[in-house]
Amino acid sequence: MSDHAGQNLSNHTKWVPGFHYFVLPTLLVNALYAIYSVVGIWTFDAVLNAIVGVALFFTAVFGRVFALGAQDRVIRLEMRLRMKDLLPDDLQGRIDEFSPQQMVGMRFARDAELPDLARKVLDQNLESAGPIKKEIKDWQGDYYRV
Repeated sequence: MSDHAGQNLSNHTKWVPGFHYFVLPTLLVNALYAIYSVVGIWTFDAVLNAIVGVALFFTAVFGRVFALGAQDRVIRLEMRLRMKDLLPDDLQGRIDEFSPQQMVGMRFARDAELPDLARKVLDQNLESAGPIKKEIKDWQGDYYRV
């Protein structure tokens, strides 16, 4: 797929309006109201509603976290394959030194930029994805994210 116009560091985060602006807030308000309701009335139904409300909210949060975790595993595999093909011999033996967060950060670098970026990440010990993404000069968009 060709790159869509405009994806870069400032706008690459995926927001799903229905999930982030409706489902999560609704479930959070429901959980908070159910907890608030329990305070005055300690009945089995009120306690159960509070427990279910909190469980529903955490189900939505964990569903998102688990999906992102699976995505990060795929990114790690993709990056290991890309680095095996693209890194020079002196960096080939260091592929296992990259953390998953470093690989997530480097994934937006185009193939031509990846070897220099990988060297910089290791030499400067850049640990988190944010600073690594800021080092990318030629952004490669990812349009298949969860």
